[in-house]
Amino acid sequence: MTSDGCDSVDTLGNSSSGAMWDPNISKTMREVNGSKNPECGSVSVAFPITMMITGMVGNSLAIMLVYISYRKRENKKKKSFLLCIGSLALTDLFGQLLTSPIVISVYRADLKWYRVDPSGRLCAFFGVCMTMFGLCPLFLASAMAVERTLAITSPHWYSNNMKTSFTKLALAFIWCSVFLFALLPIAGVGQYTLQWPGTWCFISTGDSNVAGNTFFSITFAVLGIFSLIVTFSCNVVTIKALVSRCKTKPASSQSGKQWERLTVETVIQLMGIMCVLFTCWSPLLILMLKMISTHTSSHQCKTAAFSLSPSAEIQAVCNFYLTAIRLASLNQILDPWVYLLLREILFRKFCQVANAVSSCSIDGPKETQAALDALNKQAV
Repeated sequence: MTSDGCDSVDTLGNSSSGAMWDPNISKTMREVNGSKNPECGSVSVAFPITMMITGMVGNSLAIMLVYISYRKRENKKKKSFLLCIGSLALTDLFGQLLTSPIVISVYRADLKWYRVDPSGRLCAFFGVCMTMFGLCPLFLASAMAVERTLAITSPHWYSNNMKTSFTKLALAFIWCSVFLFALLPIAGVGQYTLQWPGTWCFISTGDSNVAGNTFFSITFAVLGIFSLIVTFSCNVVTIKALVSRCKTKPASSQSGKQWERLTVETVIQLMGIMCVLFTCWSPLLILMLKMISTHTSSHQCKTAAFSLSPSAEIQAVCNFYLTAIRLASLNQILDPWVYLLLREILFRKFCQVANAVSSCSIDGPKETQAALDALNKQAV
């Protein structure tokens, strides 16, 4: 999922492909609507290329590390979580590979979408990718949060019933169901349109006259917000259960310490991914609901851009909408790096601090002071 930030606009019409588009735009209109904002001169094709490379490298490294960890025997109890995190990285990688080249092509076409997609079919494909690779990471994060909650709150049930085959089935169900949902506008329920500033396609928010468009756009936003709520709730329950266990039943055996280490590590990763999801997706999902309720669409953004007296409110909504989609596009890049960075180094630091300030240590104040001294030496 990738978008850009330059102000180029194209005139749209209707198309049976699920995207709004009019290939028969007059030459004069194209020249006017294709003109770029002077501020766009500072943005080059290097921007989407850099984003694509960063996302591909991060997701590839995450997939490789997940594969290595999955094959280790000591991570047997963590295999379901590793399948989820690997699926998330794979989904983000495919999202980058399918959308970034289109954005780069639009840049190379002087930010004029109609040069790249005269038929409008590519706009529908881009919209499907935006929907699928937008919702999938949200649902995969929820699946990871639910999996960790079951592993920590019901360890015996988890050990006896939670099999990797079930996890694979659940992941396949998420992918297939989201993909079918993303195809609804192609089937005539809802519509994908070229969005402001004319370089990306997504769900139309203000065209209530299109069959099923309001239902489709509201469902997308509600599903996204629901997944964020599920992720947050499960992580809160998981952390609370982990802290309770740490205080009441400190691990003394080697296997118990290993379980606790793996559990805390995955919880930290979940919290990191959850923070990224909330930061990247909350603005867009909330703004979509607002735009749907006020019947605001990208068409008004184009009108306001070339109006002699544009509405300040519409301009603000359009600018914030563009900022929100930029944040959402960063999710595919940040997800793998959160996993990579929180995997070892920060995890060890967290454990050292936790042992220093909590009552989990069974050796009393001496070990607490020793841990603090060790932290001070490392800081120096």
